[in-house]
Amino acid sequence: MFSLYIFLVLIVFIIYGFFEYKNHQKNIYSIPIRIHINGTRGKSSVTRLVGAGLREGGIKTITKVTGTFPRLILDDDTETEVYRKSGANIIEQLSIVRYAAKCNAQSLVMECMALQPQYQWVTEHKMIHATIGVITNIRMDHVDVMGYTLEEIAKTLSKTIPKNSVLFTADNVVTNIIEKVAKKRNTKLYITDAETVSDKEIQKFNYIEHKENVALAIAICKHAGIDRETALRGMYKATPDAGVLMRYRINNSDKNITFYSAFAANDPDSSFMIWEILKKEIPEEATKIVLLNTRSDRLDRAKQLAEMTGSKLNTDIDYLILMGQSTDYVEGIALKNGINIKKIVNIGWSEPKKVYNKILELTDNKSIVFAIGNMGGMGAKTVDYFESKQTKPDKILQPY
Repeated sequence: MFSLYIFLVLIVFIIYGFFEYKNHQKNIYSIPIRIHINGTRGKSSVTRLVGAGLREGGIKTITKVTGTFPRLILDDDTETEVYRKSGANIIEQLSIVRYAAKCNAQSLVMECMALQPQYQWVTEHKMIHATIGVITNIRMDHVDVMGYTLEEIAKTLSKTIPKNSVLFTADNVVTNIIEKVAKKRNTKLYITDAETVSDKEIQKFNYIEHKENVALAIAICKHAGIDRETALRGMYKATPDAGVLMRYRINNSDKNITFYSAFAANDPDSSFMIWEILKKEIPEEATKIVLLNTRSDRLDRAKQLAEMTGSKLNTDIDYLILMGQSTDYVEGIALKNGINIKKIVNIGWSEPKKVYNKILELTDNKSIVFAIGNMGGMGAKTVDYFESKQTKPDKILQPY
């Protein structure tokens, strides 16, 4: 009798699942333009830019950003938080599709939230069915899930390349892998060029946006029928993601601290690229500090960043401050990669106030703080604390 009950319950679930699947397919195909944005860096920025460009062109658009904090951007340009009862799960994409269909949206712009290869495939080929696929770029991040080489990561990201469609990318490193998969799926590949965006155009943003992101977004909007001038006009109005690079200038008595929050650029290549840009404006006499925030569930990333700091930033910096979880482990990695023990300040899990006071203590007259690692854990709270201490609002940055 018990086995019969289990059998009947199973049948009910199968029938329910079948009708849910059919309803979802009906919902997703009711939206003419479906844009699925994947990649290592810049996904949230490109998602926001594309959504803004389409809206400015008169296309009713719903935009879903995973980013630092998940957000739903409505057709009137207002934002609402995506509520999660527990952790992130790709199933939430189904409710976004259902909402967009209910709103009679003409376009749905979705940032890919899946990391595992199988979930990336499911998200695209069972959920989104993109009319325009996007891979922003391919860099070394989430190596424990996506692969330990650029080629392996490219193959993972290629899981979201749609069938019988188009694919846009700004990547020019391992495009051969993307091209091979796109050809197999009968999808035309477009590779965009950052240099098609002029300095004059980029300077009109109220924050420093990357030309690579803008060129990609313009090309996508053009394919959707929106001219360059209109698309850019919308993009200039777009609200940047909470994870964009921020700069805060703080005066405390006779000490000046410039705090750069690059927590969202959480892979070594992007972090180093930002440092190379920023160090051009760093005064020679300033105390140079790297602030590395770590999470116990992102130790591979922390290991990569500690190795990068030791191999590429060691001669540039005066101190490496470690905060967050598993900092003793990260300290060991830093020491193995040539950072002198006298340079390392291990704060561990603490309050942002303690981080601020330690930086103040290490500052003679001026200091530059380059904060990397992760917005999670202590990251966001630390950014908020330094923002509250700033002398006056500064320009938002995003050079990655």
